[in-house]
Amino acid sequence: GIGYSVRARGSARAPGAALPLPSRRYMGAVGSSRVMCDNVPGLVSRQRQLCRRHPEAMLSIGRGVAAWTAECQHQFRRHRWDCNALDRESAFVHAISSAGVVFAITRACSQGELKSCSCDPKKKGSSKDSRGHFDWGGCSDNIDYGIKFATAFVDAKERKGKDARALMNLHNNRAGRKVGVQSNRCLEMFLKQECKCHGVSGSCTLRTCWLAMADFRKTGDYLWKKYNGAIQVVMNQDGTGFTVANKKFKKPTKNDLVYFESSPDYCIRDRDVGSLGTAGRVCNQTSRGMDSCEVMCCGRGYDTSRVSRMTKCECKFHWCCAVRCQDCLEVVDVHTCKAPKSAAWIART
Repeated sequence: GIGYSVRARGSARAPGAALPLPSRRYMGAVGSSRVMCDNVPGLVSRQRQLCRRHPEAMLSIGRGVAAWTAECQHQFRRHRWDCNALDRESAFVHAISSAGVVFAITRACSQGELKSCSCDPKKKGSSKDSRGHFDWGGCSDNIDYGIKFATAFVDAKERKGKDARALMNLHNNRAGRKVGVQSNRCLEMFLKQECKCHGVSGSCTLRTCWLAMADFRKTGDYLWKKYNGAIQVVMNQDGTGFTVANKKFKKPTKNDLVYFESSPDYCIRDRDVGSLGTAGRVCNQTSRGMDSCEVMCCGRGYDTSRVSRMTKCECKFHWCCAVRCQDCLEVVDVHTCKAPKSAAWIART
C-alpha cells in the first residue's frame, strides 16, 4: 500500500509493502509534476498516474506520513519494537498509514490546498442531534474524498499482486480507513462536530455546526486496541480470503487487523527479521509493564548513569493570565539495557 507490511502483530517483511512517498528533495518540485512523480522511488504505475494528476496531493501525503509515523512511535514507545524499523508489525503499520493518508488529504481539502476537492458538499441545510436542531455552516471536512483518494493511492501497490500477503495488506489498509466510517456517531474517530451559538448572550437558540478533523491521537489509540486484539489467519482453500488459524477464535470482521506470522521477540538485533534489538534502550526501573527494565532488556540487565537536565519548577500563576516558572537543574538516574554478550549476536550485527 503506502508502503509497508507488518503484523498488527505480524512478522516477515513483504516485498514492496511500505508506503512510497516523495523525499524532501522532490517535495518542492510540484511545478514539474512529471519530473517529481517519475523520480519518487517505489511508486507503481497507478500511483505515478495519481501523482501526475494531483501533484499537490503528494505534499499532503508527506504530511500524513509524518503524522502516522509519529503516532506509531508514540503507541509503541514502551515496547521493544518502537516503530523505528518500519518493515515490521505490518498490520498496524498498514492500518495507521492508510488512516494517516485519509487524515492528511481530508484536511488539505478543507484548507483549499487541493484543486480536486473542497468542503463536504453534503453538509448543507438543517439537521438534528442530541441537543436539538442546527444548521450546517462553515466548511465541514470532506472525509469521503479523503477515503476515496487514500483507497486509490494506498491500495494501488497491493492490487498488483494476488498473493496472500497482498490480500492481508489490503484488509489492514481498509481497516485503517474504516476507523472514520464504522460509526454513525459523527464519524467519531476521524471527525468531531463543532458548533457556534447564535442568540442573546450566547443563549444558543440557533446553532451553526460543521465537522472538523479530530486529533489523530484518537485514531492511533483506537488502532492500538485493534493491534492488541489482532487475529491470526490463514488463507482459505480457494485462495480468495482468510479463515482463522485457531478455530476457537471468531472470524475477523472488516474492522479487525489480521496477521499471518507471529512477531519475533525483538530482544536482539537481527537484520534478517528486521529487529534492532533493545541494547541501549531506556527502561523504567519502577515499572511492571512492557517498559520495565526486566521486560525491555530481556533479562540481560541494565546500566545506570546519572545525568543532569533542566526542568521547570516553582511555577506560579500570575493574574491574568500567565504561569511563570523557574529553570531548575535536576539530577536523575537513567537506566539503559545492556547488550548481549554472545558471539551469535555479534555475528548477526
